[in-house]
Amino acid sequence: MSVSTVESVEKFVNFIKSPTLTVVHFAADWADQCGQVTEVLRELLKIPEIQASKTQFAICDAENLSEISLQYKVDSVPTVILFKNGEQVDRVDGADAAQITAKVKTHSLGKAAPVNAAPQKLEDRLKALINRHNVMVFMKGSRDAPRCGFSRTLIQILNGTGVSYDTFDILTDEEVRQGLKEYSDWPTYPQLYVKGELIGGLDIIKELQTNGELDATLKA
Repeated sequence: MSVSTVESVEKFVNFIKSPTLTVVHFAADWADQCGQVTEVLRELLKIPEIQASKTQFAICDAENLSEISLQYKVDSVPTVILFKNGEQVDRVDGADAAQITAKVKTHSLGKAAPVNAAPQKLEDRLKALINRHNVMVFMKGSRDAPRCGFSRTLIQILNGTGVSYDTFDILTDEEVRQGLKEYSDWPTYPQLYVKGELIGGLDIIKELQTNGELDATLKA
C-alpha cells in the first residue's frame, strides 16, 4: 500500500467513490510544506489499524487539476480533504501534522482514535530524553551528519541561531522512534522540544523563523 497519484478528473472521481475513507492531498511541487504532509501520510499508512480500515491516500496536483481545486475551494497548498462515498467529510488546510493525523484516525476508525499509553518504562525514558537538554532535537542522523533533507535544514537553522542544543538519532533506536510519535502525537521527524515541550517539526520552525519568533522560543 502506498500514496497514489491522481492525474485526471476521472481518476479523482473514481478514487473518492470508495465507501471506505479516502484522503486526498492537494499539493504543488514548488511548496516545501507539501513534502512534509506527504511524509505524514506515508507514516499513517504504516499504522496497522489504518491499513486494516482500507483507508486510501492520494496526491492531487492542485494546479494541474484546477477544476477539482475550485470545486472543493482549495485556494492554498497543502490542503488535505477526507472523503467517503464521494462526499467530503473533513479537511485540513495547511501543514498541520497533528490535525491531519487526528482526523484520519477518527474517520478511518469510525470513532475518536484512542491514545494507547506507551509502557511506563518507555514513557519514563522518553521524558528523560526530551528533557536531556533545554533544546532537544529528535532527527534522522546527528547534528554533524544529518540523514534526511528535513533534518539537515533544521540543523542549519538552529546553527544559525547560536543557541546550544542536543540531538538524538532516531535511526539508532526503533523503540524511541515509534514511541515518541505516540507520546507526542506527532507522526514525523525531525521534532524539536524546548524544556520538555514539543514545538513542532521543520514547517513550524521555519514559520517561527520567518515571523522573527524563533530565538525567543528557543530561549524561553
